Amino acid sequence: MPKYVLFDTETTGNQEEDKIIQFGAMIVEQNGSLTCYDELCYTQEPIKLEAMEVHNITPNMIEGKPKATETEFYKKLIELNNEENYLIAHNINFDLGMIQKEGFENKYQLIDTLRCAKHLFPQMPYHRLQYLRYALELYKVEEQEAKKNDIIIKAHDAIGDVLVMKLFLSKLVKECRNQYSDYNPMEKLAELTKTPVFINTFKFGKYKGKEVIEVAKEDAGYLNWMRSNLDLDEDLKYTLDKVLSSL
Repeated sequence: MPKYVLFDTETTGNQEEDKIIQFGAMIVEQNGSLTCYDELCYTQEPIKLEAMEVHNITPNMIEGKPKATETEFYKKLIELNNEENYLIAHNINFDLGMIQKEGFENKYQLIDTLRCAKHLFPQMPYHRLQYLRYALELYKVEEQEAKKNDIIIKAHDAIGDVLVMKLFLSKLVKECRNQYSDYNPMEKLAELTKTPVFINTFKFGKYKGKEVIEVAKEDAGYLNWMRSNLDLDEDLKYTLDKVLSSL
C-alpha cells in the first residue's frame, strides 16, 4: 500500500550554493496514521540574513545538529524511495532540488500541491500556501490537527507548513474527485503535477492583471524579452511559448 511523504525544507537561502537547515515532514499511511518529523540540521554554508528574516533560524540553532543526510527523516526518505509511494510538497521543484544536493535520487511519484492548486483552483488569484490557508479557511481546523500531532504552527516553519499542506491536500483530493470522478485522485494529482498550467493573467510586472493573450497581441516584443531575459517558472514559460507561437 502506498505511503504519502509530505515534506518541506527551510534553507540557508535560495541560491545554488544554499543548503537545508530544517526538515518538516509527515508520513501518512493508508489507514490515516502518521509520523511527524521536525528536525534542524547543520551545514557549513552560512545562513543568509534574508533567509533568517523568513524562517527565524539562526546559526547557533543548528550548531551540533546532524547533517541533513544524518537526520531521521532523510533516512526514512531513502527507505521509502520507490515508485509505489508519493513525495508531496508545495512547489516541489525547490524542495526536491535541495535534497538532490544531498545526493538524493528520486524514485517516488511526485505531487506538487502548488501546481495542482493552479489546475484545480484557477479562480484563485494566488496559490501561495499561506494564501490558500486563509482563502480555504484551513486555519479554522488547523489548531485541532496540530494538537492531535503535538505541532506548533508558525508561518514559514517547515513542520507548520507541512501541517497546512496536509489539510490543503485533502481539499485537492476532494476537488479532484469533483472534477475527475473517473480517476484515482492521487494518481490524477501526480498527472497534473507533470502538466504545465496555462496562465491567463499576469500577476506581476507592468501588465499585472492583464490577460496574457491580449498582451501578446499588443506587445509581443515585451513577451519575447521576458522569455529570453527573466528567470520564469515552467508554467509561465509554457504560457508565453504557447501564445507567441500562435501569433
